[in-house]
Amino acid sequence: MPQHKSCKKRVKTSAISRESNRTYRSQVKTLVRQIKEAKDPESTQASLRQAISHLDRLAQKGIVHKNKAANQKSKLSKLANKMTQVSNHSRVLTDEGV
Repeated sequence: MPQHKSCKKRVKTSAISRESNRTYRSQVKTLVRQIKEAKDPESTQASLRQAISHLDRLAQKGIVHKNKAANQKSKLSKLANKMTQVSNHSRVLTDEGV
């Protein structure tokens, strides 16, 4: 247990910020899940834009390190591009009647 007044205050503020940061990180996980579960390319791209915006905001606030946010955005972009290519490929196959 902290003995100094400033240390006691620091424990309280860190607990509050930890809870707040946890909710922000949870929102990112939810947005990533939405990208993975998207059925069509339009919803995938919409979810991707929302997730990137959210990650930029978290990096700006200092909740997530800017390099980590950049890495996550890169991974999500690759995933979204792969998903849209697969869906476009399957759409071409179904249009041709194969």
